[in-house]
Formats: sequence, structure tokens, C-alpha cells
Amino acid sequence: MSLGVVIKGPEGVVLAIDSRVTLEAQKEGGPRIPVNFDNATKLLSFSEPHNYVGCVTYGAAVIGLRTAHSYLPEFEQLVFAEKERLSVEEYSKELSQFFLNLWNKNMPSDYSGPNMTFVVGGYDPDAAYGKVFLFDVPQHPIPKPRNSGDKEFGMTWGGQLEIASRIIHGFDPTLPSIIKRILNLSDEQIEHLLSELGKNLTFPIPYDVLPLQDCVDLAIFLIRATMVAQHLAIGVRGVGGPIDVAVVTRTEGLKYIQQKVMYGEGDRVIREQP
Repeated sequence: MSLGVVIKGPEGVVLAIDSRVTLEAQKEGGPRIPVNFDNATKLLSFSEPHNYVGCVTYGAAVIGLRTAHSYLPEFEQLVFAEKERLSVEEYSKELSQFFLNLWNKNMPSDYSGPNMTFVVGGYDPDAAYGKVFLFDVPQHPIPKPRNSGDKEFGMTWGGQLEIASRIIHGFDPTLPSIIKRILNLSDEQIEHLLSELGKNLTFPIPYDVLPLQDCVDLAIFLIRATMVAQHLAIGVRGVGGPIDVAVVTRTEGLKYIQQKVMYGEGDRVIREQP
């Protein structure tokens, strides 16, 4: 499932995500068991001239038997061989169409699991501030803008939110549905409740003045807190492995702040835990 965080700040766009892929395996006649792999790449970066765009993906782990990252050579070679630098929205549309075609070709028609979600962030040519778009494959392939105004800053996140949502919003994402069921409230009453909860419980983060380093710290904090909490509790431990973080700025494009590296048996390094 993972936890992906994209923050649009006044100094740049931060993209962060863990490296865990959770699949279900089943031997013939046996129970389905979760299997984790902790070295997947779910922060996607691209070659020039599109090095001013980045993307995180979470939700469904694979299309067919392959991760989204494994398809990038095809995407860049076949789709962008002759194209000039696109806007973030145009790039999001190209990504969405590419992965939607792969999904329709490789996934069963009766698939009932989660979407594969993509959050794309970066800078348009000559733009002063970044842009962020979100789309889901296969159900919501049209990219939707997030914090869409030039000076509207904030965070877009997704995946396993039960810990991060309690930190930022003050309650678990399932709380409204539980209250609605127990108290038999209408949709209008739930909307009013959420509005009041937001006013009184939301962690007051001033995105408009948050320096880029603080945006990086916030993204890492939410992912790391989720990892540690899941490591201590009973439940699906869908967030784990190294945390990849990149920033996109108007002048320098995408730059990795931290990125997992491959290593051999004789060249061990201390890996992130848990």
C-alpha cells in the first residue's frame, strides 16, 4: 500500500515515499499470505527535458507482474523520443494514458483491488511556482489539480493514512463513517462534523511560509512515524524500507535528497529501519 507524500511549497515541490511493495501469494490449496519486498522504486524521475517533473505512486503494487517503475524505459523511449518539454499537466496526461493502456492490456477484467495512484509534481516552463496533479488507474485517469492556484500551497498524500491522518487531522480516516453508522447521521451532518473537526483539530502547518527543508522534514516525519507505528502494532505493515525523497525547484529541476542505493555483500551499509 505504502505512504506517498507530495508537498507544494513556495520554494519547490517535495516528493517522498517508502520502498515497500506488499503482494499476496498463495500456494495451491493454501491460504493467501502477504509478502513484502522493501527495495521497490516508487518515486519516478525522468530524463531531460522532463527532469522538472517527478511522481510518486502507491495503491496497487503492480500492473501484471511488474511495478510502474519497471515500465519507465518504454515510457521515455516510445512516448517522448521526439517531444519537447511539456507542462506538468500535459506530462500527467501522457503518464496516465500510458499506464491506463498497460492496465487494460495486463490486468484481469474482474479486478476488484485498489487503484494504482499517481501524484505528479513539478514546474512548467517559466512558471514561478510548482504544480501538482493526481490520477488513479484505472478508475480516475483524468489528472486532477491539487492546490491549483499559483500561490495555493499544501500537501497531497495517500496510501496507508491511519497514522499520518491522526497526526495532521487529529483523527483516523475511518472516524466519520463510524460516527455516521453509530449515530445514524446524514451526509450533511457528517460534512458539518468534518468541518468543525478540521477547524479545531488540524495540525497548524503554515505551508505558505514553510522553507523547502522543512517540507522535506515534514514528508519524512510522516512516513517514518507510520513505519515505526506499524512496526509496533498488529495490522498490515504496508509502509517500510528506505524512504526516497526528491525536490523539484524552478531553477534546478528534480534533485534527490535521499535515495536508496544498491550494495554488494562485501560493501554493507546501514539501512533504514524498520
